[in-house]
Amino acid sequence: MVNKKIFLLVLITLAGLESRVGLSAQTGLFPDGTPVPEWFRQTEPTDINKLGRHYRITEHGVANDSAEVQTSLIQAVIDKAHENGGGVVLIPKGTFLSGSLFFKQGVHLHLEEGATLKGSDDISDFAIVSTRIEGQTLKYFAALVNADGLDGFTISGRGTINGNGLRFWKAFWLRRQWNPRCTNMDEQRPRLLFVSNSRNVQISDVRLINSPFWTSHYYKCEKLKLLNLHIFAPTSGVKAPSSDAIDIDVCQDVLIKNCYMSVNDDAIALKGGKGPTADQDPNNGANRNIIIEDNTFENCPVLTCGSESVHTYNVILRRCKFENAHNVLLLKMRPDTPQKHEYILVEDVSGTTRTLLNISPWTQFFDLKGHEPPTSSASNIVMRNITVKSRTAFNIRESEQYKLSDFTLENLQISSEEESKQPFDFIKNPVLKNVTVNGQKIENTR
Repeated sequence: MVNKKIFLLVLITLAGLESRVGLSAQTGLFPDGTPVPEWFRQTEPTDINKLGRHYRITEHGVANDSAEVQTSLIQAVIDKAHENGGGVVLIPKGTFLSGSLFFKQGVHLHLEEGATLKGSDDISDFAIVSTRIEGQTLKYFAALVNADGLDGFTISGRGTINGNGLRFWKAFWLRRQWNPRCTNMDEQRPRLLFVSNSRNVQISDVRLINSPFWTSHYYKCEKLKLLNLHIFAPTSGVKAPSSDAIDIDVCQDVLIKNCYMSVNDDAIALKGGKGPTADQDPNNGANRNIIIEDNTFENCPVLTCGSESVHTYNVILRRCKFENAHNVLLLKMRPDTPQKHEYILVEDVSGTTRTLLNISPWTQFFDLKGHEPPTSSASNIVMRNITVKSRTAFNIRESEQYKLSDFTLENLQISSEEESKQPFDFIKNPVLKNVTVNGQKIENTR
């Protein structure tokens, strides 16, 4: 009887410990303590044989010729599949040049190994549509591959979607030379992939490379899985400006797993709107329940909240490796946008980075539009079980613009080129446990 009581007491104690420290990976909880649904553990590859009839584009009038732009012919195959009740548009081995394509309900995209869907480098081959871009809904150029309002859309295969961005990159840097205040949208260029207002989406196995602008952008999507992707844009030579690998914009239930990312901007950026009244606009909103695991990052920031972001809630970054990451966790705090970042967990990651944790005002482009500056916040941020070599461990700046509270840093082993003098006294309720920088233990300052 005594042993049974002791056993029950131990179980109760362990349960209490779990709830206090928020163990996510081990207990299947999000940072706020809510259960992670089974959906996040289901990562089966796309089986195109279960998705209906296959439409091999070369059997429907599309020539295997990389020099000819065949947008209308490829779109006709997509439309035919839709009219016949759905199926898989199959890109065979070869190179196929196209402008903007629009997928429809029940129609999927599969690229065989050796297949390349290549974007035109002539902007006139991309339709002007009402779209979401940089935290706004406005007229802009469609992406190379577009999917809106779909349920169950998939892209799969071992092939490549190549944005063919060199001409756009050169034009952007030339314009920036002429006008240093040139913004991303001043030089007209398309994204590679845009999926919006959709659910039950899976993008897997393909290579997404050389995007003229953002590589992949997901807006108002639910139950989105990005699996085994290789995402690349050059970070040297002619750099690919603003070639974000993955932009998550007002999405819920997102899994990003087993991907490689190396781009000339953010690897994963959580977006959601900008401006002094952004939190009141129904087109904007939170990113919730995001799990980023088992990925590799190279030559880019890993996880960025901003530059247009309203609310970040329940995000896990775990079991990832990085080489020459710019920041592991970066919170871009815009002075013109009310932002709330809460319940973010970074754990079991390692590699080389310039900065582990970076929180500071982001003032590159902003406009208060006559409003008073809003107050933002970041809270319940946990970083633990991390081993990194860095240029500087922390860059956390105090500002009247935002409030920081309930930060926990635990089991951090950091080798830093610069001596860490980061003060934590302006953070409310900081907890530092076993945090060492260059072998020196960093303690709470209050």
